[in-house]
Amino acid sequence: MKPIQYLSGLFLLSLCSMGSLSLEAKTAALVIAYRNYQPREYTVTKQKLENADITILTVSNKPGTAISDRSKATINKTLNEITPDDYDGIFFIGGPGALTHLDNPTSYEVLKKAVAENKIYGAICISPRIFVKAGVLSGKKATGWDGDNQLTSIFRNNNVEYVHKKTAIDGNLITATDPMAAEAFAKGIIKLLK
Repeated sequence: MKPIQYLSGLFLLSLCSMGSLSLEAKTAALVIAYRNYQPREYTVTKQKLENADITILTVSNKPGTAISDRSKATINKTLNEITPDDYDGIFFIGGPGALTHLDNPTSYEVLKKAVAENKIYGAICISPRIFVKAGVLSGKKATGWDGDNQLTSIFRNNNVEYVHKKTAIDGNLITATDPMAAEAFAKGIIKLLK
């Protein structure tokens, strides 16, 4: 081996060990309702993350194929099967089915484990309300869908500072408002995971 090649290799290894250069692939778990997830929020987020070389794990409350409008998604794991070791970040997608299918003790437990493991986590649209019920937004700054004008009081009653922007990042948490914020949501996730 030539001395310059050897030194280049040592430099690269040093950067990796210092955390300046990451060669490790990242995995994002996108959690969608088995029925009636928000297709734009899911599709745009998934495509942007895949374009950034982040592996996507699609998770739902049931196995099989999730359906919403004219959109379908293959489920890789259920909420009962997933562990924090499966992903680097977990992100709940909104839509009319989110509260029906994902607002439950199983989701709360998955979120609590993610936060305990210091994982990147986030929610878009109506899904921050699930995070409130799980107790993982207390003391945080967040945003979300407020078409029913209830979010201000939900956040205030649960010690969450409402940020009136399309996206909000607070530490390892990202939240976003609606389908039109999906691209910004994805960019924020990429920033947090990289």
